[in-house]
Amino acid sequence: MIQYYKVQLEKFKTEGRFRTIPSFSQSDSMINFSSNDYLGLAQDEDLKTEFLSQLPDKKHLLSSSSARLLTGNFEAHEQLESTLAKLYRKSALTFNSGYHANIGILPSIADKNTLILADKLVHASLIDGIHLSRAKNIRYRHNDYAHLEHLVEYYAQQFERIIIVTESIFSMNGDEADLPRLVALKKQYKNVMLYVDEAHAVGIRGKSGLGCVEEHNCIADVDFIVGTFGKALASMGAYVICDEIFCDYLVNKARSFIFSTTLPPINALWTNFILERLSNLTEQREILKSRSEQFRKILRNKGQCNISTTQIIPIIVGESKDAIRFSEELRQKGFYVLPVRPPTVPQGTARLRFSLTSLISEMDIELITNYLIENDGRISKTR
Repeated sequence: MIQYYKVQLEKFKTEGRFRTIPSFSQSDSMINFSSNDYLGLAQDEDLKTEFLSQLPDKKHLLSSSSARLLTGNFEAHEQLESTLAKLYRKSALTFNSGYHANIGILPSIADKNTLILADKLVHASLIDGIHLSRAKNIRYRHNDYAHLEHLVEYYAQQFERIIIVTESIFSMNGDEADLPRLVALKKQYKNVMLYVDEAHAVGIRGKSGLGCVEEHNCIADVDFIVGTFGKALASMGAYVICDEIFCDYLVNKARSFIFSTTLPPINALWTNFILERLSNLTEQREILKSRSEQFRKILRNKGQCNISTTQIIPIIVGESKDAIRFSEELRQKGFYVLPVRPPTVPQGTARLRFSLTSLISEMDIELITNYLIENDGRISKTR
């Protein structure tokens, strides 16, 4: 019986798709270009010290030991949701991760009378949530709004509700959804809802760091805003911002919420601590924006075309084996850049995914881009 799985693993190795858990310490001497710690908060020792100094001494601080609907609901969890609600001026519900949120929310709000129209490049958690919903679903071409508008117009009278699902910043391409256009489309139909995953925008975009929905002034117009604490906010967990009726509905329907031991209270306290300081992190956001623009500008000036408009900058290599080899060479040069391969990205588009943070210096950018330019011939021209 086990032989079957052994054969499959060998096949993964042959195809360049075999994965192992990488060993990487923040103390390593390499320059980290694969971190989601976009604002550098996870490595801010002063911030950590300040938090620990004012930490209340309460029982069960290190574990909730239960689901929230049993005995796992602590004041820290309610305080965190209250802070989120004040920031967004809508109701909030927290989940254990972005994955838990997406596989819990979508199956709860969608049924056989629902059509889900999802961008072709949405995250795996959204894809899994869509499949679990058992709703009819169609993947519209990436950021092709003419295609999406055609689908909405064609199916609007055939379903009780249509849910448009997108990321605001796409995790593998580093490009963005046109939220104003999506909101305008939604407003044309009474039975259309908009679901936006802000995992890679929270903390980074918007005047207060609330994401692209804040930047485009459309918080009130998006039915479900999903954000994560585990990237720019240097914590763990996720949340959804929506109307109160939906929060109540999810408490009663979302299986990933109902049946999961909730996050430790100390985690909720730390997240709340970060959120209360989020609006004051303008300097970190500006540094990250500057570094990202520097990276893209250097590549463009050297003839490299790139689709990114954000801190996520992919360099498409092509074949998985080539991406792995290129990544290893970069490690030997002191740059930690992980390859991303199918099925995470489409076949033939294996890439080096550069994920910038505010801790990366201008010199770091110059060093890595110079090396990339020197190896320009190994980078795909079909992107």
